[in-house]
Amino acid sequence: MLSEFLVVCPLVFLAGFVDAIGGGGGLISLPAYLMVGIPAHFAVGTNKLSSAMGTTVATLEFMRSGYIRVKLAFFSVLAAMVGSSFGANMALHISDYYFRLILLFVLPITALYLLLNRHSLNSRLAEFKPLTWSQFVATILISISLGVWDGFYGPGTGTFLILTLVGIAHLPINLAAGNTKVINLTTNVCALAVFFMNGKVLVWLGLTAGAFSILGNFLGASYYKKYGSAIARPIIIIVLVIFFAKTVWQFLN
Repeated sequence: MLSEFLVVCPLVFLAGFVDAIGGGGGLISLPAYLMVGIPAHFAVGTNKLSSAMGTTVATLEFMRSGYIRVKLAFFSVLAAMVGSSFGANMALHISDYYFRLILLFVLPITALYLLLNRHSLNSRLAEFKPLTWSQFVATILISISLGVWDGFYGPGTGTFLILTLVGIAHLPINLAAGNTKVINLTTNVCALAVFFMNGKVLVWLGLTAGAFSILGNFLGASYYKKYGSAIARPIIIIVLVIFFAKTVWQFLN
């Protein structure tokens, strides 16, 4: 339906813009699909398609900047593939009604955590440090754990990855950010494959929204260089308030 494109594409553009300047874009893009009445499994599956397109561009940019180490990225990808595939298959075994109900509770909890955690939206670059065996192991465990989260749900994964890779794996922020993009792209693609094989992806809507996501990421990166990330929080809050109001209304009627 034309109305789906008219609502989803601008919001996915906004999600890409927000994701580039402060993270948390999934807190806008997933509700965008749900707000137009798309069933929860189709919403998550289609969101994976548009998100993967935007994340691909960001990953290539980090790779060009030298923030991705091949060996660490390789093992992270393998772990993320396992976790994401498991999470996506788990999501498909939950009925649409209960899956939407779960999202109604999980979204605000995720949003509250990310919005209150200023570090997640204001990290700065640091010098690379030699990687240890414990850093590799911690990164792999984080990759598989948050891979399950992203396959099942999605929003907040990128920020959670940066927080845990810095706080638990003790990676320098630039390497953590680069590896986050690699893991996030892997989980998006793997989950997308699962949802696609089960017929839960609206391809044309996802591809069109993906183009808007790419544009939003590009403009968001430019905005961040000039003005910083302060605008990210109010945008996320506004979209979530609209989404929750509409969802609660649907459940009550």
